[in-house]
Amino acid sequence: MAADQIVEIEGRQLKLTNLDKVLYPAAGFTKGQIIDYYARIAPVLVPHLKNKPLTLKRYPNGVDSMPFFEKNATKHRPDWVKTVPIWSEGNQRDVNYILCNDLPTLVWVANLAAIELHPSLSFGQDIMCPRSLVFDLDPGPPANIVQCCQVGVWLREIFEHFNLQSFPKTSGSKGLQIYVPLNTKTSYDETKPLAHALARLLENEHRDVVVSDMKKAIRTNKVFVDWSQNDEHKTTISVYALRARERPTVSTPVTWDEVEQTLKKKNASLLVFESKQTLERVEKMGDLFAPLLSLKQKLPKLPGIAEERAEAIAGGLQIAAQAGSNGQKRPGTAKKKAAVAKRSSLKKVRKRI
Repeated sequence: MAADQIVEIEGRQLKLTNLDKVLYPAAGFTKGQIIDYYARIAPVLVPHLKNKPLTLKRYPNGVDSMPFFEKNATKHRPDWVKTVPIWSEGNQRDVNYILCNDLPTLVWVANLAAIELHPSLSFGQDIMCPRSLVFDLDPGPPANIVQCCQVGVWLREIFEHFNLQSFPKTSGSKGLQIYVPLNTKTSYDETKPLAHALARLLENEHRDVVVSDMKKAIRTNKVFVDWSQNDEHKTTISVYALRARERPTVSTPVTWDEVEQTLKKKNASLLVFESKQTLERVEKMGDLFAPLLSLKQKLPKLPGIAEERAEAIAGGLQIAAQAGSNGQKRPGTAKKKAAVAKRSSLKKVRKRI
């Protein structure tokens, strides 16, 4: 591939530069291959980026060199690249975030050596309304994604009690991320306290495995349930985005069956996907994260959640379990949900808190 190239994409002309430059030295993966991956994954990636303010993490000298975050769109951009102004309290001015709404914009972003793409959970025009609830399960060594799978299954059980569907994806780095699509009117003032209460509930119930505090010192061999991502000022790595690891791994959607298999086999490598594998998975399985775009769900209204109290979740679970036993259907098969209810050890929580 030539070092520089002029291409036309959907009627837009772009100059792609330094295509032969190796940005993943250990893998020999070039900037041209990064752009090629993003162009190929675009049909499933762009819908998840559309209308969401995007923060770029750029690695102009490769993954082994110092990156920089770029929130404010560069002035040297094509006039067709859309942006959205978001007020920044810290800067006391509007920050013009890129909206990666189409293939030409995605390719242009990739040409900036923006290896990692970090979108908001909200649309730019409604920045205070998150489209989903998210948990970033981050393992403290020697724990790995296997322990994250266990915590993910516990989270799924809680959501099922509230008739909520959840969807897992790898972080593309060390951990696992769980998303609960909402796509209904809500706010971070609702999602963040609920997420914190859930993290505390899991910590209370499984102190040997889970922590809800981000202090590094207490995270050895435990999974940090990062609830703080549910904030208008935070961003999370996009589904299908590359990560700046030693090899070109991708934040890849997975099935709950794959999560359970990884947990059963205690094999962390089962949930590591590089760019080529992720493209093959999409060709075979489609977009496993498609429900995040349209599935409408509402979070439970529980007294005490505003104070981020774990016992509010525990009490709500008791009510939800009783409702379920009265014949209300939950997502998935009845047999599976009955098995989940039996396995769940959450009753202990109510005795502890």
